[in-house]
Amino acid sequence: MREILISGAIALLISLFGTPILIRILAGRGYGQIIRDDGPTSHHTKRGTPTMGGLIIIFASIVGYLISHALTQVAISVSAILVIGLILSLGFVGFLDDWLKVSRQKSLGLSGKQKIMGQTICAAVFGALAIRFADKDGLTPVSLYLSTVRDTSLKLGAIVVVLWIILLVTAASNGVNLTDGLDGLATGASVMTFLAFLLIGVWEFGQGCGITPGVNCYLVRDPLDMAVLAASLAGACTGFLWWNASPAKIFMGDTGSLALGGALAGLAVTLRTQMLLVPLGGLFVLITLSVIIQRLYFKVSGGKRIFKMAPLQHHFELSGWGEVTIVLRFWIIAGLSVALGLGLFYAQWVAR
Repeated sequence: MREILISGAIALLISLFGTPILIRILAGRGYGQIIRDDGPTSHHTKRGTPTMGGLIIIFASIVGYLISHALTQVAISVSAILVIGLILSLGFVGFLDDWLKVSRQKSLGLSGKQKIMGQTICAAVFGALAIRFADKDGLTPVSLYLSTVRDTSLKLGAIVVVLWIILLVTAASNGVNLTDGLDGLATGASVMTFLAFLLIGVWEFGQGCGITPGVNCYLVRDPLDMAVLAASLAGACTGFLWWNASPAKIFMGDTGSLALGGALAGLAVTLRTQMLLVPLGGLFVLITLSVIIQRLYFKVSGGKRIFKMAPLQHHFELSGWGEVTIVLRFWIIAGLSVALGLGLFYAQWVAR
């Protein structure tokens, strides 16, 4: 368990003290946030704030994870390598989007189709590799069975699993991306969700069939190492939040939001808790649904809107709520969602 503490602590320190260095570098190069003209007018004061802060989150989390393994002499798992690869690849897609925005000085980077295509390719490669590399017990990083709070008896098959992973990864990465609209909102919610996956990984390890055989044990390939990775991600986000909280000195940009969403999906599928991602990431789901509902209603009603603006957090901004008030209340929703997800996870174990 030492590697969990080491991983989280090192990632937090790197992110906490490395972020102001990144702020100076980005500000010196003029890589500031481009603000949409059709957004809330209060956001225009944020124009020019350094963006692409996701670079430090990715760097800190990976370095924290690797140093913890170097210090404890514990082997790096295939599952973690694959999830890190997913984080890096989605982070690169987000970086391209951010880079195009700041270089063109426009709020449009990659087109929606280009971004979805990049996410799909990253997710497909991850899924195709994750159903391979079986260990001595025959367990692969991702199983061929649909999982809720653990694997069910419903076998999907390789092609369906890859398609399902593509859906999960694109949904999660876009969900975090849509949530990242107010100072600290997505970062704080991500910290809570990563901590939940940390607890799940530790529990699955302690109740694993190799340690505690029985009808209620978990068949997961690398649960403890996924907990270590979740700890490093939580630590990196916490350090970044110090500078990203209102008034933000830096934004994570698509570089960070796409990578964090991919990390959440990667942890969910490798820990065999695919459907549990919905309650654990309840805030991300709620905000994504607000965008879907707004667009569908706009089309069927001939131009009418349910919300003053989507995503949902901007509706409350235009309703007169202060930014800090919205963030704190949405964090409460995120915390309740995590509590619900963990409750469902534990309740299933007790019921069996």
